[in-house]
Amino acid sequence: MRTGDPLPAVGDVLAALATGLWHWDTATGQVTVDAEAARLLGLPEERATVTEAQIRARLHPVDWNETTGVVQLAVAEGTLAEVRIRVMDERGHVVRVVRSRSLPSFDKVSKAYELVGTLQEVTDPTPGTAAGRSAVTGDWRRSREAFLLDAGRALAEARSTEEVLRVAAGLSMPGFSPDGLAVFGVTGDRLHLIGHHGQPQDEINPFLQMSLETDYPAAEVIRTGRAVYLASPEQYRSRYPLTWPLAERFGRRSWAFLPLTVAGSTMGAWMAGFAYPVAFTPDERSVLTTVARLLAQALSRAGAAETQRELSEGLQRTMLPLLGPEIPGMDLAARYVPTGGGLQVGGDWYDMIPLPGGRFALVIGDVQGHDVRAAGLMGQLRIALRAYAAEGHRPDAVLSRASRFFHGIGDSAEDPGDHRFATCFYAEVDPATGTVESARAGHLDPVVRMADGTALIRATAGGLPLGIDPDTDYPTTRLALEPGDTLMLCTDGLVETGGHDLQTGWERLQVVLDEYPGELEELADALVQAVLGPSSHHTTGPLADRREDDVAVLLLRRRAEDCGCGDNTLARAPVRRTMLTVAQAEPERIGTARRHLRDLLHDWPDEEQRDSAVLLLSEMLTNVLVHTDTDALLVAEVTGRPGERRIRVEVTDNGDDLPHKRRPGEMASSGRGLMLIELLADNWGVAPRGEGKSIWYEVYESAAGPEPAAPEPA
Repeated sequence: MRTGDPLPAVGDVLAALATGLWHWDTATGQVTVDAEAARLLGLPEERATVTEAQIRARLHPVDWNETTGVVQLAVAEGTLAEVRIRVMDERGHVVRVVRSRSLPSFDKVSKAYELVGTLQEVTDPTPGTAAGRSAVTGDWRRSREAFLLDAGRALAEARSTEEVLRVAAGLSMPGFSPDGLAVFGVTGDRLHLIGHHGQPQDEINPFLQMSLETDYPAAEVIRTGRAVYLASPEQYRSRYPLTWPLAERFGRRSWAFLPLTVAGSTMGAWMAGFAYPVAFTPDERSVLTTVARLLAQALSRAGAAETQRELSEGLQRTMLPLLGPEIPGMDLAARYVPTGGGLQVGGDWYDMIPLPGGRFALVIGDVQGHDVRAAGLMGQLRIALRAYAAEGHRPDAVLSRASRFFHGIGDSAEDPGDHRFATCFYAEVDPATGTVESARAGHLDPVVRMADGTALIRATAGGLPLGIDPDTDYPTTRLALEPGDTLMLCTDGLVETGGHDLQTGWERLQVVLDEYPGELEELADALVQAVLGPSSHHTTGPLADRREDDVAVLLLRRRAEDCGCGDNTLARAPVRRTMLTVAQAEPERIGTARRHLRDLLHDWPDEEQRDSAVLLLSEMLTNVLVHTDTDALLVAEVTGRPGERRIRVEVTDNGDDLPHKRRPGEMASSGRGLMLIELLADNWGVAPRGEGKSIWYEVYESAAGPEPAAPEPA
């Protein structure tokens, strides 16, 4: 070209330099290539617009993943993206290596990349040839070290045998790469194929169950523990004439069979097949040997993890029961989430036991510890509880017998000082009436979520955990589930996970119980997710998702339609009710009663009325404990629609003396109870109850409530 002549078009210059142009827009998912770029990618040699999937099918999967990472880094740094890519044919064989250079841009609105770049063939010598080996001699050691570091990291992160094989199939060794691989294991006296890559599925049948005595390289490697290198088909044919016809059909030129050794024992063999001749120099053998060791360790870890998962799932299926057949008028849901490590089993459990007469028992408990022994003790205790329940014993007798049983098996034969105990909550339910009779052994109190979403911790009588004192008594507590009420039983892992104590953990769960409108199964999921997050599972989860304690939760709901008063009655006039016994020996339960009442009035708009109601309750219960020698029974309920509700509180005792108003002096320490009730309540009264009496008061949410009645005569 002479000076002054017009410059040729850019496309002509690039074509003369065997360089192709391409344009990739991830927003549309389309790639535009010119004729040269199409040729380099193995497409018809003409300008075309194709999809990402068509381009991806032509590129080595490892290089495709590397390209996306390089592009993201180039955008972040504002530089060119340069990467070497292997182009493959329809059979998956590498036909050429191209260098891609592009200038990427990123649209923050559409979250899409746009790249304009060039493709040029890399004219390196053919891998495996003398020229190819001499070309990479200068940086062989550097590339080998980088490759082995990457391979070791990738294999260490693989969690299953399938994932290990997938990583192994994607390894690109420096200077030479196999186009096929197979991993063999040993079962008894036979060779079996664990996995393969690069061989058609319909041509692997002869390798599936092969005797270790067969004249086959992999069998010899397992028998002797020494690698076999076959640099040419002639070597293969001469050394293994009987099995050469099996290998000949794949058309390979070189083979390496290496032992997979763990802790000095050969667990299998790895075959790497090459489509071109490989001399297997000392450096090449060193790389293959190192990869075989990494592969053996990865397969051993993956196999152990899979065995552990199978054992864990089997233990869970055995120890955690199905909730049984459908119960008329009742819905059940349960979740069990083990700690994140170990065998994924522990001491937490739940159970549902059918009883005569249509009744059933719910059990939830926690054996001390998170190990195999805790799981074994849990299984024995669960069987014992089922047996005692089947004998027809009441809840208190079931737990008393279970405590004596567990006291006898709680000691460890290996470590006499390792004595285990277990907490347990046992409840017998009558579906026809909604009555629940329960006994508690050191376990958390149950929670009742009422039809309108109000949730209360129901204080129940209890005894020591099972196994501590074989002669402990377990008093029973009765409560009634109203139509639409939900009973929640759980272990402490649901409450105390995440650094929470019982109080703050309960407040976290109360938000879910108060606000979640879903079905029972959805509520169970919401409770677990509120504690463990959405990545957690009903059973086992990833080992990285470690948890502090096992979690078990059991939900029982009495269906609202069983009230016999129409589908919308509960929505029109919900009822909240709580009952509590305050014994003479348990004055601290007055505080529990105050909390119950505040929970009932959690959405009461007038704070002064709430405080007044709680004050009057405290005064009434204190009077019973101070002026009588009997226990107090509290019944509190909220009725009516919002804006027109009424709180009625009634305290009953067996004392003979009826209360009467007094006029205490300024310095008197008592005698103001009825004066406070008369002053703060909208309505109140005292009524004889056979042996004993009850005193009650009512507070109305608005002036629309009924007119206060004259107090009943004392």
